[in-house]
Amino acid sequence: MPDPADRSPIARLGARAARMRGQLRLRAALRHVAGPRRLSLADGDVCVVCLVRDGMYYLDAFLAYYRAIGAAHFVFVDNGSTDGTPARLAEQPDCTLLRADLAWGAFENGLRELAATRFASGHWILYADMDEIFDLPPGFADLPGLARHLTDGGHTALVAQMLEMFPEGPLADARHLPYPEVLHRFVHYDLGTLQRHAYHDPAIDFAWYLARNRVADPATEVLFGGVRRRVFGERCCLTKHPLVFLGPGVRPGVHPHCAMNVRCAPFTGLIRHYKFANDPFARDRALVETGAIPHGEDRLRLAVATADPGVSLFSPAAEEFIGQGPLHMAGFLTGARHLPGAGGPP
Repeated sequence: MPDPADRSPIARLGARAARMRGQLRLRAALRHVAGPRRLSLADGDVCVVCLVRDGMYYLDAFLAYYRAIGAAHFVFVDNGSTDGTPARLAEQPDCTLLRADLAWGAFENGLRELAATRFASGHWILYADMDEIFDLPPGFADLPGLARHLTDGGHTALVAQMLEMFPEGPLADARHLPYPEVLHRFVHYDLGTLQRHAYHDPAIDFAWYLARNRVADPATEVLFGGVRRRVFGERCCLTKHPLVFLGPGVRPGVHPHCAMNVRCAPFTGLIRHYKFANDPFARDRALVETGAIPHGEDRLRLAVATADPGVSLFSPAAEEFIGQGPLHMAGFLTGARHLPGAGGPP
């Protein structure tokens, strides 16, 4: 993203006007459907915020997992589901359901941010996509404990790295597995073909936002590529800021992978990513046909899957996930010395 300070005054005025129009459109489009309109969150409570479209495949396992690790409430923004997702969410007492029929690719950041700030200002939020499992860092029993630890350390965000999970064998063989079985059988990962950038590297596409953040550990990196680069040629970003405290000036959703004006913790978290569940290439085909997402990664995956229906992410380089320890040893996760019980600083 170009630095807005480099634009001409006229261009900056035009961009500001466009942002204001976008905000007005967002606010007009975002409608309350079900669940509490106001939340009574306590200190340390974490509210999960999720943008969803046709999420029934994931929903029961998703809710069960995040409830088990201590999520206080869920705010879902439905973006045009037709599979029964809204009706199921409306039955959940700990879920607030909003709806906005806006183009996903153009408005996803704004929808998440508006939902988060409307319901959880002054509290911790966890952004989670339906195919993501946020793993608690070692030493923490639940989300409130992690949030309190970060607050006590003066931090307002946790950086996390996404680990692509996949099965042994062709992806097509697993395309119809139920999601709970996917979570059990997608146990492999591959740390090869990573592209590593220092957190404040100006070459990163969204460096302008990152420059507004502080990192407690200079070893914190922004990662790209990985196994999806090796197999499909994607330059996908693997780094996110999923856990954010919505204090004064904090912007939680300026980019799909980035918050702004935050103080990042001295250790990184882990997101296990199950992108290749639920017939992924059929989803890619639908996205290509509608042009819903502009970055083009869906086209790269679809081209490879069309040329090789037996495509697999598995290779001799694949490792089995047994916990976060090996990921710290490999440098994929950082700051282990700062985790509780590690003998380092709190």
